[in-house]
Amino acid sequence: MNEYEKSNISLSRLDLPKDLKKLSLKQCESLCDEIRNMLISTISENGGHLASNLGVVELTMAIHRSFNSPDDKIIWDVGHQSYVHKILTGRAEKFSTIRQENGISGFPKPEESVHDVYISGHSSTSVSVACGIAQAMKLQGKDNYTVAVIGDGAMTGGMFYEAMNNAGKEIKSNMIVILNDNDMSISKNVGALAKHLTNLSRSEQYISTKKNVENTLHAIPVVGKPVARGIKITKDAVKYKILEKSSMFENMGFVYLGPVDGHSLFDLERIIRKAKGCHKPVVIHVKTKKGKGYEPAEKNPGEYHGISKFDIETGNPEVSADKCYSTVFGKELVKIAEKDDRICAVTAAMKYGTGLQFFSKRFPERFYDVGIAEQHAVTFCGGLAAMGQIPVFAVYSSFLQRAYDQLIHDVSIGKLHIVLAVDRAGIVGEDGETHQGVFDVPMLSSIPGAVIYSPSCYDELKLCMKKAVYANKGITAIRYPKGVEEVSFNRDYLSTEYLFMREEMSDTLIITYGRLYNDAYKAQSILNGSDIKCDLLKLTKIYPVSRDIIDEIKNYRRIIFFEESIGSGSISEKIGSRLAECKYSGDYSKVTIDGYVKQASMESALEKLGFTCEKMAEYVQKRILTVKTFL
Repeated sequence: MNEYEKSNISLSRLDLPKDLKKLSLKQCESLCDEIRNMLISTISENGGHLASNLGVVELTMAIHRSFNSPDDKIIWDVGHQSYVHKILTGRAEKFSTIRQENGISGFPKPEESVHDVYISGHSSTSVSVACGIAQAMKLQGKDNYTVAVIGDGAMTGGMFYEAMNNAGKEIKSNMIVILNDNDMSISKNVGALAKHLTNLSRSEQYISTKKNVENTLHAIPVVGKPVARGIKITKDAVKYKILEKSSMFENMGFVYLGPVDGHSLFDLERIIRKAKGCHKPVVIHVKTKKGKGYEPAEKNPGEYHGISKFDIETGNPEVSADKCYSTVFGKELVKIAEKDDRICAVTAAMKYGTGLQFFSKRFPERFYDVGIAEQHAVTFCGGLAAMGQIPVFAVYSSFLQRAYDQLIHDVSIGKLHIVLAVDRAGIVGEDGETHQGVFDVPMLSSIPGAVIYSPSCYDELKLCMKKAVYANKGITAIRYPKGVEEVSFNRDYLSTEYLFMREEMSDTLIITYGRLYNDAYKAQSILNGSDIKCDLLKLTKIYPVSRDIIDEIKNYRRIIFFEESIGSGSISEKIGSRLAECKYSGDYSKVTIDGYVKQASMESALEKLGFTCEKMAEYVQKRILTVKTFL
């Protein structure tokens, strides 16, 4: 009996991941319980992706016991299911810092660990990455394994099929795709793929029967093994009869293995050994239960996909999302649709995240969840629009980036009218670089004919929605932030165009839009208290930039633009160019985002970027002093 068998095993006593191979299955099962407790307790404090990670505890354990990371490359798709991987690759002691500022990321991050092969914050990319890595290994004379772990929801993305088609034809080396099938993407899986996976899952009876027959035959002296070999052709015929549609993967050039119980370490390790012996592309179909081991998450896996802090005993979140920008949008869309049967709502597997659950319940015949397929969603909206419908595609800013070509080619050129409800616009906080919504403004404003609104509160959001649906043509976007509104300004003064808040005898102007208006409004008061008169311009229709705005602002001596967007291609950059064309001779400056924004609380990130009222006032004061000194 070795030291591991004698001792009371815990994560803190192991050199991970290599010590995992020295443990018995029983010891590993004990570690799985410890990991689940760690996940629940940490995510209850930090928020994060709970249900998906509870579902892959045994799978991740089996992967690290069966492969040799980092020599073997493990790619996670989507990366939010990599928490257990982080724990098992030497980051257990740091796990309490996950998604926190200066802590470990909630997604794979190569700069954080050699075991994190590739950044993966968006879905459907793992097989493409694995193809590239496998081919690079071949060029470098390496014979290691490349493993792509992909969720069934991510398989609705077209990029997955492009990669599978390429891999099956071109990859002749050790590449394994592990399909984590939990019957539940962020929203319930839809379409032909979900039905296909269900059909494959029904073949568990075949797997069980095959296993029993093989064991029985091999136990017969002398004749057992020859008989087993002799019936292989018959066995394959039976397999195809029972599995029927499993040939989808095999027709692509992959060996298909499974389905297998994703919570049985014994079964998982056995099927992985078989896959490793194929030395060609293999798909392993693993059945898991999302939220496994925590009853509230098992009952409501969608609610526990990405969750804020919550009470472990009750499962109740610390902050209710009963009212936020997403829910206000969703309920208002229902009101508009009640009066107009042309309105359709589209989501890419984010029904609850974008507030469209209200629409889907009220108008199921006009609601479409296309799965994690943003490119298809935009072109699908183009098809609806071509027939006279008014499609509203609700999508996170970060995910809209995936559909840039479709916005241009399939919608804009044809002058088709679709509405983009761009949720999570701006800084989103703890999910970090891959999820910050800071690229949508430069992206959308580069498309001819596009119109962009950025409301500053719920009431203005409702006004912009009506304007977007009825007053505009072509692509019309309404962008709004994550979370709840903060309003210090007077709601009596709202606009769908732009609004000036003027002081007497002011030669300084602050410009902003969206949620930053609230802090700019407070900054104006702070500056007034310091005897600095400062006017304020709030843009609501931020693009195209009105000629009237340029005419009104060009006479200010000093203009400062605060914008929660990447600076290159921003509205502030466009206004600066327009002012230069007018030969503006005053002092124009902008505070924008430069580079990727790492994980931190939303409040901390905004403060560091200079977007709080105190930081705005401080910047204006310094700008005035600097210019005076220069003059």
